[in-house]
Amino acid sequence: MAIEQSIFEELKVLALFPRDSLQEGIKVHSTASKDAIEATVRLHAKGLITQPDGGYLTDLGIEMANHTHHLLSGLSETS
Repeated sequence: MAIEQSIFEELKVLALFPRDSLQEGIKVHSTASKDAIEATVRLHAKGLITQPDGGYLTDLGIEMANHTHHLLSGLSETS
C-alpha cells in the first residue's frame, strides 16, 4: 500500500506538534509551503486540530499525533 502524498503531508504537520505538552500548539503561516498549508486545512476539517492554520490538537488529534510520533520513532531507531 502506497502512502498518498496528501497523507504524507498531514503526517508531517502532525509531527510538528510537541510530544511533551498539550498546551503548546502550532501556527502554519501563509509563507509556509502550499502542501503544509493544505495539509493543515485538511487536518482541521478532519477534526484533528482546532484551527485551519494550526492551533491545538483535539482529543482525536492527540491520539493521531501520538501514533505519528511512535511510528517515526520506531522507523528512526537503528539496530
